Amino acid sequence: MTATAVLTARALLLDMDGTLVNSDAVVERCWRRWAERHGLDADEIMKVVHGRQGHASMALLLPDRPMEQNHADNARMLAEETADMDGVVAIPGAAEFLASLRGVPHALVTSADVALSTARMAAAGLELPDVRVTAESVGASKPDPEGFLKGAAELGVAPADCIVFEDSGAGIAAGRAAGMRVVGVGSRADFYGPDVVVRDLTQVRVEAVGDGTVRLYVG
Repeated sequence: MTATAVLTARALLLDMDGTLVNSDAVVERCWRRWAERHGLDADEIMKVVHGRQGHASMALLLPDRPMEQNHADNARMLAEETADMDGVVAIPGAAEFLASLRGVPHALVTSADVALSTARMAAAGLELPDVRVTAESVGASKPDPEGFLKGAAELGVAPADCIVFEDSGAGIAAGRAAGMRVVGVGSRADFYGPDVVVRDLTQVRVEAVGDGTVRLYVG
C-alpha cells in the first residue's frame, strides 16, 4: 500500500504466528524435519502449513492416513514447537499495536494451542489478549471460519463489525468466510487478496471513537 486506508470496526481479531509473532524459523525447522521423516518435499509442505492446525495440514499432505495418527503426530509436533523458541521475535510494531488496543474489544484467534501460544507470545515479549481462541477452543481449523466467529461471539460483536489481522492464505480465507474484513500482514498475505496489506504493524494506527467504534489507519 502506498496510501493510507481508513477502516472502522467494533472489534479486532488477531492471528498470532506471522501477524504478531515471527515464528517462521521454528516452524520451518519442525516441519522440514517432519517432511524428511515422511519422505515429502519440504518446500511443497511449507506452502501448506502456515495458518492451519498441524493435524489439518497433515490431512492435506497425507490424505490416506487415519486422522487419529494425524492428531497424535500433531501433539508431538506441538510439544516440539513449544520447546523451541529460538528465533521467535515480535513482528515490528506488535507491542505498540497491542498496547493501543487497551480498552478496545479484541481477541487472539490462533491455530496454536494454549501452551504454544502462551510460550510464543512470552518469547516475543508480547502481552496476551484477555480473550483467546486457541486450537482447543474449536472443532475445525482455519480456513474454516469457526475460530473467528467464536472470537466475535465472545466479544459480543457481529462478524460484519470485526476486522481480522492475518498473514496466511488459510487465515485470510477463514476471515472472509466469517464475513469479516481482513488486514493482511506481511508479504505472504499479499497473495491471498485481503482488503488491505501492510508490511508490518508499524503501518497500523488505532483510534477509539467515543461511540464504541474503532477507527484504523492502515498503510
